[in-house]
Amino acid sequence: MAELTADGSGVELRWIKGNSKPSTAVPAAVKRDFAEQVKDLKAVAKDIARMLPAQRQRVECLYLQNRSWPYPVWRQRYLDHPLVGIIARRLIWTLEEGDKPRDAMFLDGKLVDVDGEPIEGACEKTIVRLWHPIGHDPDAIFAWRSFLERRQIRQPFKQAHREIYVLTPAEQQTRVYSNRFAAHIVKQHQFNALCGVRGWSNTLKLMVDQDFPPPSITLPVWGLRAEFWTDGLGENYGEDTNETGTYKYLTTDQVRFLRMDARQTRAHASSRGQAETDEPVALSEIPALVFSEVMRDIDLFVGVASVGNDPTWADAGPEGHRAYWAEYAFGELGQQAQTRREILMNLIPRMKIAERCRFEERFLIVRGDLRTYKIHLGSGNIRMEPDDQYLCIVRHSGKEVESGAGKVFLPFEGDLTLAEIISKAILLAADTQITDKTILSQIRRGNR
Repeated sequence: MAELTADGSGVELRWIKGNSKPSTAVPAAVKRDFAEQVKDLKAVAKDIARMLPAQRQRVECLYLQNRSWPYPVWRQRYLDHPLVGIIARRLIWTLEEGDKPRDAMFLDGKLVDVDGEPIEGACEKTIVRLWHPIGHDPDAIFAWRSFLERRQIRQPFKQAHREIYVLTPAEQQTRVYSNRFAAHIVKQHQFNALCGVRGWSNTLKLMVDQDFPPPSITLPVWGLRAEFWTDGLGENYGEDTNETGTYKYLTTDQVRFLRMDARQTRAHASSRGQAETDEPVALSEIPALVFSEVMRDIDLFVGVASVGNDPTWADAGPEGHRAYWAEYAFGELGQQAQTRREILMNLIPRMKIAERCRFEERFLIVRGDLRTYKIHLGSGNIRMEPDDQYLCIVRHSGKEVESGAGKVFLPFEGDLTLAEIISKAILLAADTQITDKTILSQIRRGNR
């Protein structure tokens, strides 16, 4: 018998014969006599593996769409759906009927509240929407985090641990724009790919005499458009661009919100600032959920695409931008990195390497036998004590990173830097067992 399973850990095709232990290897007789059927089954497994991330992304984007459904429709399209249900059953949902909304998760075949008590009475009049931590007090949010942790439920994306972005005093002062994510250097093609994933419209900037619109996302249900201004970086064609004339890097600038029907903002690829357009909407007038989710997207763009995350940049990056790299790679923690710190402070004490680890402001400090290592909780970059020598460990693929984190329970999918930090901590705590010559040579160079 072939068994195809899909869950938060991925998709797996296993073969079972009688009472024997399931195996992922196709039995020789099946491979010989049912080659076409096996091929079809493997194709189905690959299709599911491709569709799950896309569905996960679609569900997460529901926040900015402000979607809701009557309870029966929601059950059919989400909870009971054979594919989407894999995602929906690991999320928190809000059931609204009258003045008393109820927050619930699916557990052991039924909807339950944060105490694990069954929720009864949902009917056609009940409206369901995706739960968001905005508007909930810290105790209620922490209770859901504890609920997930006790039951080892790994959410498909950050929900109970989701960051909330609120207006800062500086943004209240500037009134119609935010400089919170300005003055970063990002890799343009990686930034462009992230925009596509998160539903933002973006045009690659070329080193040509032409105007370009800024990256933006249109939010019809709110009547708004959010813009994140960027500029091409560099002046030397072929050095600061690829062979097609596309800038390799961008610098980031302001975030603004406009009415959806406002004139299109445009600017020259390498200019600072944008051409005049209609009056932006005051940040204080933007709904709290919209502001938080847009700023979270931009934090993601910068946090992932910044050159500060590239461990090879210190040696290979353009000379003029290395100061930015050093500042970002080991600088102050952003909102997502602070969340990462909280999670690691909860996870590390339960691991075998706990006695070799401690936290110090922006770093996880790991004591090996050869050196002591400072892993930055924002970028995952490493410095070694006592002289703060940089240790370059090249980032691998997502699967390798997650497998390197071993059997450590991670509360949500999607944060590869979290898994990467855990993998590096495990590796460096046992530094005498490292066999990679490139890593060893760096460790021993300053340890003679």
